[in-house]
Amino acid sequence: VLRTDNSVLGRWWWTVDRWSMAALMLLSAFGAVLVMAASPSVAERMQFDSFHFVHRHLATLGPALLLMLGVSLLSPVGVRRLALLLFVFGLLLMVLVLVFGTDTNGARRWVSLAGLSMQPSELVKPSFAVVTAWLLTRPKKQGWLHGRVLSITLLIFVLALLVTQPDFGMALVVGAVWLSQHFIAGMPPHALVIAAVAGVVGLVTGYFSLSHVQSRIDRFLYPDTGDRYQVDTALNAFANGGLLGRGPGEGVVKDTLPDAHADFIFA
Repeated sequence: VLRTDNSVLGRWWWTVDRWSMAALMLLSAFGAVLVMAASPSVAERMQFDSFHFVHRHLATLGPALLLMLGVSLLSPVGVRRLALLLFVFGLLLMVLVLVFGTDTNGARRWVSLAGLSMQPSELVKPSFAVVTAWLLTRPKKQGWLHGRVLSITLLIFVLALLVTQPDFGMALVVGAVWLSQHFIAGMPPHALVIAAVAGVVGLVTGYFSLSHVQSRIDRFLYPDTGDRYQVDTALNAFANGGLLGRGPGEGVVKDTLPDAHADFIFA
């Protein structure tokens, strides 16, 4: 493709980050291989077809890759508009999930949409990063039109919804993204300290007010205080197989590890 090519494909080829695109494609292929290796045992234990999770993964992988390519064709203005739409839509779903969401271990994070279960916070997370970055590039104005003030307002609203679910893990991720963006944008040191202290206060409050948060932190700091079957089994898998594993079809941990196809797929 020549640099003088002004077609959609030509502009895309010379503006897209090809290294990042290649890395994402490689990760997608690697993930598909891992699902094929780890999920059959789990599917059989659940009395599904051996390749049940493989078929589900591949059925969503294709559309996801096409969607990624489609978004990469957008201009910066188009990306901002799409992020704003997703952000508003995600916020609406986060409000609805508090009423209609599925209650799992005392938390309401999932909502069923068109037959698919999803976490609205997963839509908010990337779109929030784009929207707040956009606000930080706005010309400085006084009052509520100031980009920083608007981004702080959005942060408080998002964190309030996440804590209400509660989802402290996602709240920490969103807060860290916001803090990193403002640090790069030149946020005054005293403001960074205030934001960091507020985050610590929120974490301490969650520890003393929510039993499942306290349990997870205690198990991390004091491994002998709770059930660590999955973590210990995963660590043993790495100890026996190393980072590269024991070879195709030779792994045995997937036969006993409950979430071998999900959170513990690398084990």
